[in-house]
Amino acid sequence: MKRITYHTYLALAALAAAPLAAQAQKKPGGKIEEAEVEIVKERVNQLPEAARNYEKVRIEPPAKQAAATTYNYPDFRLPTDRLNPGVRVLTIRQEDLLPLTGNYVKAGLGNYGTVYGKAYLHNTRDDRASYGLDFSHLSSSRGPIDKQNSRQSQTRLGLNGENYYGPVALGAKLDVGRERYNFYGYNRNVPDLPDDPDALKQVFYRAAAKVYVRNRSADAPFQYDLGVGFNYWKDQFEARESNFNIGFKSAYSLAEKGRVVVNGDLSFISQQDSIGTVSRPFVQIAPSYEVILNRLAISVGANLGYTGDTVNNRDQFKVYPAVRVGYTVTEDKFLVYAGLGGALQRVTLYDLTTENPWLAKNQHVADTRRGPTLYVGFNSTPVRNLELNAKVTVSNDQNLYFYNNNARDTTKFDLVYDDKSTQLLQVHAEALYNAAEKFRLGLKADYNGYNTKTLAEAFHRPKFQTSIFGSYNAGEKLRLGAELYTYSASYGTGYRQVLTPAGTVRQRVVLPTSSVIDLNLKADYRFSENLSIFALGNNLLNRQYQYFLNYPVKGINVLAGVTYDF
Repeated sequence: MKRITYHTYLALAALAAAPLAAQAQKKPGGKIEEAEVEIVKERVNQLPEAARNYEKVRIEPPAKQAAATTYNYPDFRLPTDRLNPGVRVLTIRQEDLLPLTGNYVKAGLGNYGTVYGKAYLHNTRDDRASYGLDFSHLSSSRGPIDKQNSRQSQTRLGLNGENYYGPVALGAKLDVGRERYNFYGYNRNVPDLPDDPDALKQVFYRAAAKVYVRNRSADAPFQYDLGVGFNYWKDQFEARESNFNIGFKSAYSLAEKGRVVVNGDLSFISQQDSIGTVSRPFVQIAPSYEVILNRLAISVGANLGYTGDTVNNRDQFKVYPAVRVGYTVTEDKFLVYAGLGGALQRVTLYDLTTENPWLAKNQHVADTRRGPTLYVGFNSTPVRNLELNAKVTVSNDQNLYFYNNNARDTTKFDLVYDDKSTQLLQVHAEALYNAAEKFRLGLKADYNGYNTKTLAEAFHRPKFQTSIFGSYNAGEKLRLGAELYTYSASYGTGYRQVLTPAGTVRQRVVLPTSSVIDLNLKADYRFSENLSIFALGNNLLNRQYQYFLNYPVKGINVLAGVTYDF
């Protein structure tokens, strides 16, 4: 760069001073104060080196919702014959949005004749509309018992769309699915078992449609979310269930720190089987007032509910208190809370058969009356990247369902209820360490102590559940994940040959299931921006445990395949 001469500096100084002098003359009483001008002969004008940013424009993630998010590994666990731990792991902080090219298709093959496919097809993020398609299929032509006699498959297609009209979002969802299972929990020592697996077949058909409208503006004083839906379910035999439902959530801010909240659910079920048709109406409204006083958050309200079921002649109309107090001991680090509550909980065959697909015919389904319930807990972030949560709950439940083996056919299960109330003590603890999305390690543990009065055991509800999970991003190409979960033994009912003075008789007895210890591993390796391979394994300890009595799960089962992103 050339040096600027002495005369050039004089000219620049004169030009800079001229407008200041003219401005001073225009203002009454204005004058130019004396100043000293320093002229440097040897100065070199040198601009600093500009920082270049090669990153693409970053779109900020949406505002974090107040509702808790259930964490899981997408596509992580192969179904172990419907063992569904339902691990209720931590609420995870809002993660970055997926790339704009977030669509993908996956395909894989595994042992037990397993075929896997998945497609995620959605439009790129748009401020006017969002729509997409989700498809998944997983089937095994063979299983742990007599090959084809324990086959299974699940297929699901989901469509969703949402249009944005300023602060209002109008959307719709449609989910359809088909699932096939076999009743393979039979005694293989008994002759004359069916050779045709179709004689053991159970098939479920599901459909769920919903339209909704919600408020997108987080700053609006009135927040709302209203949805109207219809669920349909049927099985291989004569059972059908139609569920028309409405759900809404609303909140209106009265002042800077207080608001009125009104939530509600309405459901009308028509359940049909070989015995006849049963109508099951349900309605529940939960009004409350919430206020924040410095570090103290208080919510006072009630849950008013009505259910049409009459199992065990329970009260159909229930009113429960809904009081919650939270205190922030340390901002963003330690929160303690306690509450008194209760509510009706809707129970449907649509949901029950996702937990246990081996239900017998003609089940009496009842809504659970949960309450009164007392709970206390805390949420904590003691150090950066570490989250700790714990909660203790004591509840008094009526018509809490359990799964017990059918008396005439132990390969099937009945819904059974305690004739009196069931007291439940729940202790829940969880921890998560998350280091910049590179390394994640979590622990979750639950104790569920059921005090049943007229049932011999809390059938197929284990007391202890634990899960240790972790993931590690080993560079930009390799991602690893692992999970080890355990369940304590629970109980079912079966038959044993008992020797009596009159001879050998077949006697119905309570039998324990085996405890569950299951290790799962997953790995993804990316060859390029669009192409990657994956491998995952389930039950790598090769324990043929039984979560449901008489139904051992598969041994080691692995799956490997290819993912294409576009």
